[in-house]
This record gives sequence, structure tokens and C-alpha cells, in this order.
Amino acid sequence: MLRRLRIENLVLIREADLEPTAGLNAITGETGAGKTILAQAIGLLLGAKGDAAYLGPGAQEAYVEAEFDVPAGLLEEEGLEALAALRPAGEDGVVLARRVFADGRTRAYAWGRSAAREDLAAAGERLLAMSGQFEQRRLARPSYQLDVLDAFVGDEQRKLRSEAREAWREQAGARRAYEDVASGAASTEARLAELRALAEDTEGLEVGAEDRLREERERLRHVTELAEAAGNAASALAPDDGEGAAGLAALAERALGPVELIAPELARARSELRDAEVRLRETALELRAFLDSLQAEPHRLEQIEADLDRIAEAKRRFRCASYEELLARRDEARAEFAALDAGTNPLRAAADALAAAEQRFAEVASRLRRARQKATSPFAGAVAENLRDIGMGEGEFEVELRERDPGVAGADEVLFRIRPNSGLPFAPVAETASGGELSRIALAIAAVGGGETLVFDEIDAGIGGETAHAVGELLRRLGERAQVITITHLPQIASVAEGHFRVEKVPGDPTHTRIERLEDAERREELQRMLGGREFLSSVR
Repeated sequence: MLRRLRIENLVLIREADLEPTAGLNAITGETGAGKTILAQAIGLLLGAKGDAAYLGPGAQEAYVEAEFDVPAGLLEEEGLEALAALRPAGEDGVVLARRVFADGRTRAYAWGRSAAREDLAAAGERLLAMSGQFEQRRLARPSYQLDVLDAFVGDEQRKLRSEAREAWREQAGARRAYEDVASGAASTEARLAELRALAEDTEGLEVGAEDRLREERERLRHVTELAEAAGNAASALAPDDGEGAAGLAALAERALGPVELIAPELARARSELRDAEVRLRETALELRAFLDSLQAEPHRLEQIEADLDRIAEAKRRFRCASYEELLARRDEARAEFAALDAGTNPLRAAADALAAAEQRFAEVASRLRRARQKATSPFAGAVAENLRDIGMGEGEFEVELRERDPGVAGADEVLFRIRPNSGLPFAPVAETASGGELSRIALAIAAVGGGETLVFDEIDAGIGGETAHAVGELLRRLGERAQVITITHLPQIASVAEGHFRVEKVPGDPTHTRIERLEDAERREELQRMLGGREFLSSVR
């Protein structure tokens, strides 16, 4: 999900900060106000070429930055290895940026570190789908089509994809080990030295230790707030001087003692007060014990930082993308040393390990394929229904599942094909239309299986009336499970959005464009403007 988009000195936008909602967001404004500048900003994050004309009046450079949530496993995918290496330790998001200079040159950044434009685009395309010129490229990518079909299958398929990724890594590691052993005695000593170093550098590391250390580090970084809260709470319950909540409960209990014989019904209240005093004093003791534990290890944060640095250094030295991969490599090293100690033939052991890894991957890939085969017909039917609803002809759509070379997602590839008009042959979706039609086809597909952040710039081109309402309804449904940003001039679409931003041109010297989020009253005014002043309030969220 896109958390935040920042734009500086891009064409007419001097400065803008957008924080879209998790659902459907509408971008509206008068023709010529600068809505397309937003599309240009997102295009830069997707790898579009820079241009000196992008710079605003008097600016030396333009800058676009986007902050995203990181989907599980994203940075472990093929093609993102270089970007993953730039990720700072403990970072839970992705920050991508492009800077455009006055001569048209650009620089790309990930987490503020220089990155290749191609790597930025590869990550951007996985995090954010943009209609228009980028839609054709995305819809033509087999990996995207496979992701959409798998998303339609559901959570079980996502778990299988994760299993396949792990099995593929295990197979790659087993193949690498086999090839290293088979390469001859000359490299064996060097390999054994690396394995010894790996075993030594990871001694004592346990499964889940990195996550636990990061959690404890976060806790210790807030030790002052924790100590203050616990101390205040303990003092409120049972202070060293004066009466706290426990003491007041005791006073209340003693006050009822002399009259309990006169009014036996007060016995229950007195008993509850006695119990309350005991519980409050026990809670105060627990809070003070917690406070003591915070002060027991004053140098613990330094130790945690050292342990995390050790883990990071080990991952770098042994070329591991994750902590889990580091432990897996450590276990492989231990197994190989155990085999050597037992007198096992290293080459035979490596071959057996490779065969077992290949078998595991083949089994997971087979389960993935069966689920995909079962889903192709229902998926195609759901997309076809959406296409008909938004006025895309007869909405004939089909999914072809084909075998491909194995990879992290299994051994399948998917081809989406459409027949927009009767009598014509089916053709790949990316080759059948352009502009608004292609965007509506992408919407019909995403509404069934898409799940990332989707940006639509041309989706309302050439439509109105009932079709506009149908497109708006489809966008609203998609916004219930994905983040959607649509640049639109149609009130039928803007009225169903959860977040509404207005782009307007501000006269001046120089003239500039302003983007602001609209609250209820401002939103009603904007919808009235889009309708030419007529009432259109009943359908506004």
C-alpha cells in the first residue's frame, strides 16, 4: 500500500504531500489544473525517463518520493536482489525516489541510497500498478498475470507460493553445494574453510532470534516512557507515602466493619473491598518488579545492537538475503561436517540432498498447478462478467495456463486473452486496446484478483451514464480489498471514493498547482462543480 507520496518542483507543483486512504481515492479538478502531473510523478517511480521540462519555474531539480508498505516476500523475488541489498536493517517499508536535474538527467534512490533506475522500476511495478502507458507493459508481464490468478485462488495459494519460494531456495542451495563438491578437490578446502567460518560466526543463533532482538531493542529504546508509566501506576496504587488506591480500598473496608452486624448485606461489599485491596497491592508489586527489570541490565541495549550487527555482518559475508537463509546455510554446513566425520562420500551426500530438494519443489509446484487449473474457468467467468458490466462488448475472456521453466512461483505461466468484438480471434489483453479501454480491462481483471495499489488515469475516457456508474461501482468494490487511486472527471466515480483530493491551479507569478484533501463540505462543493452546480449529494459517502 502507498503510505505517502511527496512531490517537489514537478512542473507546476511546488510541493505536495499526499497520504491516500487504504481504499478508493479520487483525484479531481478542472481541466488543465495539473492532474496529469500526478501521473507523471508516479511514472518516474515506475522508471519513466526524465525530462528537463519536468522542472518547475526557477527550480534546479524536481523530486518525487513514495513510501510503501512491504508485502511479505517482495524483496526476496527474482530481479530485486540489488534493491534488497540496500534495505537498512529493521526497515519495515520501502522508500523509492527519483530526482530530475535541469539537464534532464535523473537519479534513483531506495531508502535514500543511490539505486539503478531499472531496479527502482522493477520494485515500483510490483508495488504499484499504473494505467495508461504502463498498463500495457504490466498486463503483458506473465508474472503479473500469474500473481492475479493466484490471488483469486486465495490464502491457501499464497501459502503454497511461500512454500514454493522456500523449496526453490533450498533446491538452489543444494545444487550450489553439489556443484561446489563436484568441482574438485582444489576448491574443497576453500569451501570447508568457508563452512567452518559460517558455523563459527553463527554459533548460538536460534530460529527467530533476529526478530526477538529487534522487538527487545524497540522496547529498550522506549525504556524511559515504560519506566515512567510503570512508576506512576505503582505510586497511584500503593505509594511510599500517603494513601493510594490500595490504601483507600482498605479504608473503605474498615469503614464498613463496625456496621456489618447492623446491615449484614454490607458483608459482600466489605469482602470485595478486601479482595480489591489485595489485588491492587499485588498489581503494584508486579509493576515495581517490572520497573526493576528495566533497570537490571543498563547495558542490554548495547549488547542487542552488537548481536544485530553480528547477524547483519554474517548475512553480508555469506551472501544471505534473510536471517532464515543464514540459518539454513549454517545447518547445511553442520550437516556436511557431520557427513565428513561419519566417513560419508561428500559427492553422494550432496547428490542425495539435491534430489530430495528437487522432489520437494516438484511436489509444491504440482500442487500450485492443480489449484491454478481449477481456478482458470471461474476466474475467466468473473472477469468476463465485469467486462460486460462496464460496457466492454460481449466480455469474452479466457485464461491459458502453460508450463514454463521452474522458478520461485512454480513451473507455470499464465496468458490472459480477450475478444472484445464477436468474430475476431482471441488476443493477449495487452495487444487489444489502448488508453481508457485498456484501463477498464485492467480494472475488470484487478477487481477479481488484483491486490496491490492501483492507479487509474484514463479509466473514464469516453464513458458516461450507466457505464460510468458501473465503473464507479467496480472501483468501489475493488477499493474494499485494495488501494485504488483514480484521476477522474466523473462525479459518478468521485462520489463513491473514501478519500477525495482536489487539484487546482493557483494564479500568481508564477502560477502553481495545489493539491489538497477535501473534507465533507468541500467535497460536496467539488461534486457540485463536477455536475455543473446541480445537486448530487445523496450518494456521497
